[in-house]
Amino acid sequence: MSRRRPPCVWEYRYRSPRVGHATAGAAGVVEITGGTLFSRVKIGENRVALAAAFGFVALALILDLAIRHDPISVDFHTYLAAAQVGLQDGWSHLYDQGLVAVQQAEISPPDSGWRPAQIAQPFLSPPTVAFLTAPLAGLPLNVAYVFWAVFIFGAFALALAWAGVSRGWARWIAVIGALTPWFVMHAVNVGQVVPLVAAGTVVAWRLLRDRRDVLAGLVLVTILLKPNTAVLVPIALLFAWRVRAFVAWLVGAMAVMFAVVLTMGVDGVSAYLTQLQQPLPSGADNLTLHGALYATGTFALILRVLIVGAVLAAAYKLRSSPGLVVPLAIVGSLIVAPYLHGSDLCLLAAAAWMVWEERPATSWRVPLAIGWVLASPYLYLKGFSPELKLWPWLEIALLLAIVIAAWRPLTVWADSRTRAPA
Repeated sequence: MSRRRPPCVWEYRYRSPRVGHATAGAAGVVEITGGTLFSRVKIGENRVALAAAFGFVALALILDLAIRHDPISVDFHTYLAAAQVGLQDGWSHLYDQGLVAVQQAEISPPDSGWRPAQIAQPFLSPPTVAFLTAPLAGLPLNVAYVFWAVFIFGAFALALAWAGVSRGWARWIAVIGALTPWFVMHAVNVGQVVPLVAAGTVVAWRLLRDRRDVLAGLVLVTILLKPNTAVLVPIALLFAWRVRAFVAWLVGAMAVMFAVVLTMGVDGVSAYLTQLQQPLPSGADNLTLHGALYATGTFALILRVLIVGAVLAAAYKLRSSPGLVVPLAIVGSLIVAPYLHGSDLCLLAAAAWMVWEERPATSWRVPLAIGWVLASPYLYLKGFSPELKLWPWLEIALLLAIVIAAWRPLTVWADSRTRAPA
């Protein structure tokens, strides 16, 4: 007696492209339900709409490159001054702010004609930032800044272009879309190091998808350039059972810290730790829970604990999909950070790009595209872009979407995503 086949089920036979790839049943027969079949059908792309979208993001990027609305190289100016202190006075004096101020004045004196005049500010970044900029010490500021700006912007752009998994127009819309927000070019204009952190997370994201966990963990050492922007990423990978990635990151981080202690000495490291205990710069809390929710004290602590717990629990649920674990941890890091500047939203651009690549469904990509529009330089210059205190709310919305996706049963959302190998 023949077994009756259930309705809406088809079978076909094919040879797996990879030996050992589990794609078929015992006899190479694959059962496909109607929903799965239609999810695999490639719907014809609307080329006109995609071309228009590409043109829009390209125009936004051109505007961002052409219009400089920030004090040029103000942060890089400080990095370079700190590197000069380390090279001339010894790395143990890296956080002697008096020496840093002297070097800032020597690099760009008031009568140098540098426009706009550089602002003297303390060096508060990790010592790794000064080490990284040390090769540019001794060059004229304008020359050194051009090298640095091309380096940080190029690193982020090339990382996005290399790591993408989408095809056709959608891939390049995402790349340019992630580069167009005003805060990306703001970071380049002031010479912030954060685009390198964003580039590192993007490259690591792709390596994790390809199961090159050790290399991904080593790339994530770039987080040490600005830890507050992505500190939860390695921990989330541990909870997602990417143990090799976490161990590789830990070993790399320990090697960097050993090099820092060896270079700066105990006194230099102590000076850095003392500097971290000083009051935060004014305006550094606009993008934090304090700026968005006016959360302070115990209330802020409880919120941060809940957010970190939600991130780690969702990372465990998403352990078969590292493509969502990394942006989840990035957004969580931004929300719980005690201080952030506008340039640090580069990490939000990177996280949104990862979600765009990981979840090609319209229900995900349309909100992400709206976010890129809201962050466009044109709206920012016209005063229509959300103010800094509103961006944490957008981060919270993205975080909730990923957390819900992690805990929600397998539905159309789950069917539509591009899953990374477990």
